[in-house]
Amino acid sequence: MKFHEMSETDIKKALDTDFSGGLSENQVEQRLKQQGYNELQEGEKQSALLLFFSQFKDFMVLVLLAATFVSGLLGEYIDAVAIIAIVLINGILGFFQERKAEKSLQALKELSAPQVQVLRDGIWSKIPSKELVVGDVIKFSSGDRIGADVRLIQTTSLEIEESALTGESVPVQKHTDPLRAKDLGIGDMENIAFMGTMVTRGSGVGVVIATGMKTAMGEIADLLQNAETMETPLQRRLEQLGKILIFTALTLTVLVVAVGVLQGHDLYTMFLAGVSLAVAAIPEGLPAIVTVALSLGVQKMIKKNAIVRKLPAVETLGCASVICSDKTGTMTQNKMTVTHLWSGGKTWNVSGVGYEPTGNFSRNNDVIDIKKEKTLQQLLMFGILCNHANLVIREDEYILDGDPTEGALLVSAMKAGFERNSLLKQYDIIKEFPFDSTRKMMSVIVRDSQGREFVVTKGAPDVLVSVSESILVNDKVQIMSGDKRTDVQKAINELASQALRTLAISYKPLTSNALSITEKEAEKDLIFIGLQGMIDPPRPEVKEAVKECKAAGIKTIMITGDHVITAKAIAKQLGILTPNSKVLDGKALSEMSVNELEEVVDEVSVFARVSPEHKLKIVKALQNRGHIVAMTGDGVNDAPAIKAADIGVAMGITGTDVAKEASSLVLLDDNFATIKAAIKEGRNIYENIRKFIRYLLASNVGEILVMLFAMLLGLPLPLVPIQILWVNLVTDGLPAMALGLDKPEDNVMKRGPRHPKEGVFARGLGWKVVSRGFLIGSMTLIAFMITYNQHPDELIYAQTIAFATLVMAQLIHVFDCRSEKSVLSRNPFGNPFLVWSVISSVILMLIVIYYPPLQPIFHTVAIDPRDWMLILGLASIPTFLLAGSFLLRKSN
Repeated sequence: MKFHEMSETDIKKALDTDFSGGLSENQVEQRLKQQGYNELQEGEKQSALLLFFSQFKDFMVLVLLAATFVSGLLGEYIDAVAIIAIVLINGILGFFQERKAEKSLQALKELSAPQVQVLRDGIWSKIPSKELVVGDVIKFSSGDRIGADVRLIQTTSLEIEESALTGESVPVQKHTDPLRAKDLGIGDMENIAFMGTMVTRGSGVGVVIATGMKTAMGEIADLLQNAETMETPLQRRLEQLGKILIFTALTLTVLVVAVGVLQGHDLYTMFLAGVSLAVAAIPEGLPAIVTVALSLGVQKMIKKNAIVRKLPAVETLGCASVICSDKTGTMTQNKMTVTHLWSGGKTWNVSGVGYEPTGNFSRNNDVIDIKKEKTLQQLLMFGILCNHANLVIREDEYILDGDPTEGALLVSAMKAGFERNSLLKQYDIIKEFPFDSTRKMMSVIVRDSQGREFVVTKGAPDVLVSVSESILVNDKVQIMSGDKRTDVQKAINELASQALRTLAISYKPLTSNALSITEKEAEKDLIFIGLQGMIDPPRPEVKEAVKECKAAGIKTIMITGDHVITAKAIAKQLGILTPNSKVLDGKALSEMSVNELEEVVDEVSVFARVSPEHKLKIVKALQNRGHIVAMTGDGVNDAPAIKAADIGVAMGITGTDVAKEASSLVLLDDNFATIKAAIKEGRNIYENIRKFIRYLLASNVGEILVMLFAMLLGLPLPLVPIQILWVNLVTDGLPAMALGLDKPEDNVMKRGPRHPKEGVFARGLGWKVVSRGFLIGSMTLIAFMITYNQHPDELIYAQTIAFATLVMAQLIHVFDCRSEKSVLSRNPFGNPFLVWSVISSVILMLIVIYYPPLQPIFHTVAIDPRDWMLILGLASIPTFLLAGSFLLRKSN
């Protein structure tokens, strides 16, 4: 159907819908069954079978399978079967890890899906855009992304950027009139809004005419099907590490095989031992564990109301040195309440908090009769006319649908007995000039019941004072003289000094045709009525979050469009503004270049009276000073700064889709404390990755050195290949995964941010890996030599002792890996996952040693209980030595 050619009546008939009430839930249910969800089909995903087989394409696994083939040819069937079983188990574990990560990322994708406002059963509500059906009536405003193809039925200065479809970056002005021209291209359909395009100005209402693959976007869906999988900097560093390890492993393999053969061992045994060592040297599970650790960390962040849209952000969070945060709604409760009114030299107090429309008006502590104050009535009435907010009652609670500032004006007027619906019967709104951050005001043109037309404007007080030529005093219009301007400015400063946000209301009668008047003509020579002062109290948890960030070496900067005095008052309450820090306003910021701002930016804690365009300048100045910047935002104009920041943070509740798409982190609760929690989690994820790298590599170094030292000393092999493979699978895998779930250390938010270029082995990790690996290998070799000297005819018994010592040394060492300091600095039972993984590994080791059917496969025999003293004693030495050196350093 050619909806762009149709009238509203024809559209209603064709779609069987009602523009005033929307679809019913029953209609929606039926249409969802017929049409399916409003989403683009995804490209083919890798099947589970292919994902499983991909686990065996690793170079070292292929080498191991080749060795298994050789074993089979030489008649070593038990070894061959055991190696295949271990490779299969390793593959199955890797498969489930990757599936879990894939499901986590899919869950994230669904959580970050756009929301739309839809009219159903006469009630406006927010739903995920995928639930839209043909015939739904939706509304949108500046910053929103269109959720489906829509025929416009109402527009107010609506402009939409359609570059995603047309490549044309200039926004298109939209209207509702039918189009009769034939063969129109998408770019010429000015009464249609297309799925995936962005509203850059104004607002509109439309009816859904196509969803999913039937939309214009669906026709080019193949361009959107497969989002590029992002590889994190850490994953790239680990890939480089893997190449180094492969080279090292192959060198060691050749060395071990060569030394073994020279000492008289048969080539096959040494070849298999060398391959086993090479596999042990390379923690092939590391990339999978890193992916799982990142995705599990992301899941934890979701529970704390932070959605990570881009995985590299998890790492970058740990490097953040500055958080630039909006004030309203992020640091404050976003429940604006008008508490003071000013007009014509008089100030009134308004009682009541939040969005409950109950309260009274008083002056000098005396309750007044609002009906006797005509100017005050006008101030309140015009505040409700020049307003888009609505109050909805849900479960006996008043919920605001709209902007919090407009909500405060609405509630203050409702306290005086005004109702929007009854007012709209007396006054028709015939034109609107929407608010924008440049003009800092919004205007409507209204016509009263007597046919008189006038402009009503609300906006920033200083802006409205500058465009007002008169002022209303005691219901009389007077010239705005210098004295009057001074009085208004005093009132603005007085309200702002109490941390109140002030909005001014002005008006003017019209004599010319209202429909032909321009924005510029409407918003000049106004009559100033008065001020409404409102407060958005700080969130109680933010002060503590700011304090924690300070202790973590992270500076908090407040950015607000509010008055300087208001910003300073709130910043002082939250501990952001200190005696040594500065406040910079938008005017000063506009006059500075990025280089000039760079000189002073480290001393500034509050940016007030700024427009969104200033944010990009602030980000660049901070980055030029070497900071890693987290920048919050919610509007369309915030997107460049969010994108330019190292960590772009969008608001989940008030944020526009443009802001969310530019961000790497979305706050579901718009709360500053959530940023702090996300940074803490980001730091912990990185530290946990370091922990299991430390554990895996130290264990692998120990395994390599025990074999290499034995070769160099001319001793028999302390471990057989199948034992090395078993240790690599069971002892390494389970505890390493549990380390990835470790809770943060107490000091994780008491140390400075990590440098973004810090290597994996920074802060002494490389030395810890080598030294711990050396101790584990040495203790295992000593256990083997002692037992072999006592029982020279029982090599298999000495190998079993060495096997048990290696396993126990690694399992004791894993608790040491939980802290950068020592095993003594943390409760060993603080990570229940780790405790159970260690217990599981010990039980599996005992089964391999004591269960007769497994003994010939793993070349083990039952160990005499008395020898466990030797095993546990030697296995504990590396950890006790490290704990002793820690205590010695502490005492000094």
